[in-house]
Amino acid sequence: MKQIMLTVAAGKRLIGKATAAHAAVVNALQKGTVVIIAGTTNSYAAEEILAATGRKDKFSRRRFFRGITLPPHYKINEAGRLTGESEFPGDVVIRDGIWQEGKTINEVVADLKEGDVIIKGANALDVVHKRAALLIGHPQGGTITVALTAVIGRRVRLIIPVGLEKRISGNFDEIANKVNVPGNTGYRFFPMQGEVISEIEALQLLSGVKAEMLAAGGISGAEGCIWLNIEGPSEQIKAAEKLVQSLASEPPFIL
Repeated sequence: MKQIMLTVAAGKRLIGKATAAHAAVVNALQKGTVVIIAGTTNSYAAEEILAATGRKDKFSRRRFFRGITLPPHYKINEAGRLTGESEFPGDVVIRDGIWQEGKTINEVVADLKEGDVIIKGANALDVVHKRAALLIGHPQGGTITVALTAVIGRRVRLIIPVGLEKRISGNFDEIANKVNVPGNTGYRFFPMQGEVISEIEALQLLSGVKAEMLAAGGISGAEGCIWLNIEGPSEQIKAAEKLVQSLASEPPFIL
């Protein structure tokens, strides 16, 4: 056993690497379509996946998001978008290993089929049951409702990269029933059905270790950090430690 610490930024990078290494993503890159819906954690996945196609240098994380959570001093509108935002680059759509620049999920969803992959981030994580949920502000339900036409209709795989800093307690279905009723204001809460990749799953996927969360929090840039206990054969422990050390200097996501 060993104990390791990951900052939020290092966790995002770890999750991005694991998402890129997922067998379903690797297969879809070779023959199929991968759609990475814009989001901050997904931007790390996009970097890692595009690196495999040789196009990472053409991608920027700077505006690769739709709704985001920011400190109060930022000027944002009711949809969670930056005031005056005009630089949205589109989602990342990769078909047969070729990046279709400028495309969005809306433009390609009708062509997706079994074997293809949609990658969508989340706002809430149930660690115990490996469930993720979204906050939705769009009156038509946002990109998840678009994605679900392929996920439910044609068995397209949904992968959900989400960091442990987004963990919450409570029953997701009960929360949804409470906040989504007519007459309420604010965001809607939508539990998703897909494969969650948090730091726990990422470590197992990339090194084989079993990870369990021990503690969280810090200061001076370690706010939201997590402590994990990892278990496994010595070679897997060493691989996990080496991986985590390589991520230690990952800078925070700054606009």
